Amino acid sequence: METTPKPFTIGQCATLACVLEATAPKPGNVHRGADFEDLTLEDLVASAVAIGPAMDAAAEQGVGATILAAIRATRRAVATNTNLGTVLLLGPLAKVPRHVPLESGIVEVLSSLGPEDARDVYEAIRRAAPGGLGRVDRHDVAGPPPADLMVAMRDAAGRDMIARQYVEDFRHVLGRAVPWLREGLESGRRLARAVVHVQMRLMAEHPDSLIARKCGPTVAQEASARAAAVLACGGPGDDNYERALADFDFWLRSDGHRRNPGTTADLIAAALFVGLRDGWIDTRRGMREEG
Repeated sequence: METTPKPFTIGQCATLACVLEATAPKPGNVHRGADFEDLTLEDLVASAVAIGPAMDAAAEQGVGATILAAIRATRRAVATNTNLGTVLLLGPLAKVPRHVPLESGIVEVLSSLGPEDARDVYEAIRRAAPGGLGRVDRHDVAGPPPADLMVAMRDAAGRDMIARQYVEDFRHVLGRAVPWLREGLESGRRLARAVVHVQMRLMAEHPDSLIARKCGPTVAQEASARAAAVLACGGPGDDNYERALADFDFWLRSDGHRRNPGTTADLIAAALFVGLRDGWIDTRRGMREEG
């Protein structure tokens, strides 16, 4: 007789979310069929495993401490930044008590951030050493952290979708990526195909922050327009959609991977975490395709 499986721990949800995000064949990203010269699927999987204990401890420690512990563990496992954006999103989400709805719980978590969270988050960013940050006049990560992390996030929100989640109570994770992912699964799509479709919808609605940092806003806007064009060709499984998706993947990879839509991948990882935490993603269906 089949029994109902026990819920995953928060750390397991974080690890599984990162693995499921990394293995989905998303255009322009590393996945099980495509590595970069300086980043492999193995790096992403190792990073996913590394952050689990830090996320499991989130309930007992500050958001900043959780993020810093996760980045320290990541850098012990891999030699490059693999997951800073994802960790910045998962830290607050993991802090919300399991019995509290995320929509209300995240508001309370973000409102309780203090100076120690700013200090630890700034240290985590410096340790991760993400590419393409550049320098800014106010609250630059190379300088001292502000007393209020949310002040820095508000300054960055116009140019960075991760910061914008802090300012807008994770609106694009909880209000866009999560319902779109759930809609795809409820329509009968396998998880991999649903994840890719969410990627297209997110990119079509908002230019990817990482592409904008590395290639400039014009290229990011072009990537967004190309994602919208993919969606205009139909839906997952339609021949025209699948051909457009392959062409988009080729374009994203044609500039030395500088057009990697990494911020969109971070938002998807956070949405997968929500589905695993709340129990509406059944991993037993796996990443297999329909048919």
